[in-house]
Amino acid sequence: MRRSFAVLAGVLLTGACALPAATATAADGGSGNGSGDQGFTIKDPRIAESSGLAASHLHPGVYWTHNDSGDGPYVFAVDSRTGSTVARLTLRGIGAPRDVEAISIGPHNEIYLGDIGDNRGGTWPYVWIYRLPEPKVLKDETVTATQYVVKYANGPRDAESLIVHPKTGRVYIIDKKEDGGHLYEGPAALSTSGTNVFKPIAAVDLWATDAAFSPDGRQLAVRGYFGGIYYDWNGGRIKREGRLDVPLQGQGESISYSADGTKLMYGSEGADSAVQAEDAPGGRPSVKSPVTSGTSAASQNKSGGGSLKVGVVVVAVGLAALFGLRRLRRGS
Repeated sequence: MRRSFAVLAGVLLTGACALPAATATAADGGSGNGSGDQGFTIKDPRIAESSGLAASHLHPGVYWTHNDSGDGPYVFAVDSRTGSTVARLTLRGIGAPRDVEAISIGPHNEIYLGDIGDNRGGTWPYVWIYRLPEPKVLKDETVTATQYVVKYANGPRDAESLIVHPKTGRVYIIDKKEDGGHLYEGPAALSTSGTNVFKPIAAVDLWATDAAFSPDGRQLAVRGYFGGIYYDWNGGRIKREGRLDVPLQGQGESISYSADGTKLMYGSEGADSAVQAEDAPGGRPSVKSPVTSGTSAASQNKSGGGSLKVGVVVVAVGLAALFGLRRLRRGS
């Protein structure tokens, strides 16, 4: 996806986070704490643009992901305890994917993929959703998927967030707009015989790159490049509850609740990308992820804690400059 000044900000974030992230990953090894829900690194070189993330319903510790535009009809199952791919699904029965940006799992153990990105700023007359069963056995295989045609009630738009409510199975999309977008609601049941029209039902105060429902369906978490917000679902009449503790990432693309709902998992694009864990709002207290908290404060000072402080300052200055430039441009 084209990201205007977000790309430059991503470079600043990457530079600030590179040394501490490398140290933490080496300490964790993707499996050192025995729980991938504490954070992991995607090791498969075929996954270079992870753009969506969803916790498996059938396989504890496994997360489903996919690449951005330019890849084939593939979905990957990654074992979060090792960071290794344990299955690649090839979808058949659909057209050629254009820009797959999101993944979610519904109440009947079905995977939904959102081919909803629009690099041209919202010009595609329609987009697609693909649905396939989550396999009971993890292995490389070809799976038949169902394809749905989607349009928006108020015209084409770019989007990177697709969510399926874990209780009702209803599908929602959040469009991606720099000044904030909207939550779009699909039909009660998607149809293969015609176009599925998604209608805006609530404003979302974020430049959204992904979203996720909590396992109980009561909370909606939305992330962007620079932060996140969580909402009380309230039957779709969403109510803003607070800000998320989003980690600094080079290009923050994805979010998922852990299967038990106690963690929020944040993913980023790039080779060997780290998925970082933070406590979910209202989740049970748990040990912080080594990827995000590292070791002790003393060892951080010896192995990069000072670099992190400097990096944060660099990021702050860089972002201030970027936003200042944007304000100047708007004023001219």
